[in-house]
Amino acid sequence: METRSYLCIDLKSFYASVECVERCLDALTTNLVVADPERGGGTICLAVSPSLKALGVKNRCRVFEIPKQIPYIMAPPRMKLYIEYSANIYAIYLRYVAKEDIHVYSIDEAFLDVTDYLSMYGMTARQLAVTIMEDVKRETGITATAGIGTNLYLAKVALDITAKHAEDHIGFLTEELYRKTLWEHRPLTDFWRIGRGTVKRLGSLGILTMKDVVQADEDALYRMFGVDAELLIDHAWGRESVTMADIKAYRPDNSSISSGQVLARDYTHEECRLVVKEMTDALCLELADRGLVTESVTLSLGYSNALKLGHVHGTASLPEAANTYRAIVPHVCEVYDRITDPALPIRRLSLTANNVTQEAYVQYSLFSDREETERDRRAQKAALEIKKKFGKNAILRGMDLQEAGTTIERNRQIGGHKSGEFSEELTGDMAEQEPEAGDENENRGENRWKEQENGTE
Repeated sequence: METRSYLCIDLKSFYASVECVERCLDALTTNLVVADPERGGGTICLAVSPSLKALGVKNRCRVFEIPKQIPYIMAPPRMKLYIEYSANIYAIYLRYVAKEDIHVYSIDEAFLDVTDYLSMYGMTARQLAVTIMEDVKRETGITATAGIGTNLYLAKVALDITAKHAEDHIGFLTEELYRKTLWEHRPLTDFWRIGRGTVKRLGSLGILTMKDVVQADEDALYRMFGVDAELLIDHAWGRESVTMADIKAYRPDNSSISSGQVLARDYTHEECRLVVKEMTDALCLELADRGLVTESVTLSLGYSNALKLGHVHGTASLPEAANTYRAIVPHVCEVYDRITDPALPIRRLSLTANNVTQEAYVQYSLFSDREETERDRRAQKAALEIKKKFGKNAILRGMDLQEAGTTIERNRQIGGHKSGEFSEELTGDMAEQEPEAGDENENRGENRWKEQENGTE
């Protein structure tokens, strides 16, 4: 079997590095955090510079957690700028590797299958990695790190664990080297796809290292993790069967489109109803823009953090597949009234269109009002054309202008954060501000090698 060579390239403290480059500062020596000052001291830092990390400041911490004695620059997020940098760096990758051999894992991380390119360039995988990293640094000012592995998993682990201790910021692993150097590495959370919950469950079996996983009773692992135990065991051995070709060929059996937001404050029942309607309108426009319809919608809400009540959710099946606001919003509102307690404040919500399919393939009921549906579609098409030409806020519904509405502000954001024009950075001490109640870190679920549409650092 052919030995393959994969690179996993990460852009070091990407958002913070971009902000330093834009200010002609050295990202390795400048104390800088990327965070929105308007969200208060409890907001999450999207990135912290390497020098702050060296002082013990954790990535994705809250602003108030930064020690008060440490001076730093606060840079408001500029997501549009970060996307432009990421696109320029992707263009550098394309000079060396075809797009079929590149998997963009997130905005700041990508996998490259360089197996078939090494002989052409007369380079080793490490030499090619150095060449690409030097191009990125010279042309964008961003420092990159890399992991090299004989499979995708090993490349990722080499990046996350081994590269941190290498002078050239490059880690390298084969299955044999992995077992020799990392089988007893702790903590297990350093390994890809192992979170705190998994570590806790493994700990209940006395499993503390990857070597312990290999030596554990497989039946016990399968009882605890189900089919995921197979992946855990493979990774404990340093094995990974998925290839770049498998990723490119992947097509999900079922597709869905979802959106969610954490509200800036606790919303009353009626205020949140308005936001639910706004989200339904935005979801319908996205479905129409993609030429899709949905068969059902799922609404999930989280009450105020102070209540510690968790989430509630419900699903409504539509009479027929649809993508218009008039057809969908009554069902969403019905779910909202059914699952919520009107007396409790709400802080988080998400809306998902399930089992989306191409509109052209859908058969409609004989009892549907075709003229009304066509009028709604023409109105959606006109709204989409105006938004694309003049901006998302060029045309709005009356409800969007109400005080509790969030659409106008969200239309100015990318991935839930400001798209950002340059504004003067803040120095000093946001840490004195109290954290916002309920300002939560956004969880990012990772499916196995599934492409990330909106990567976060």
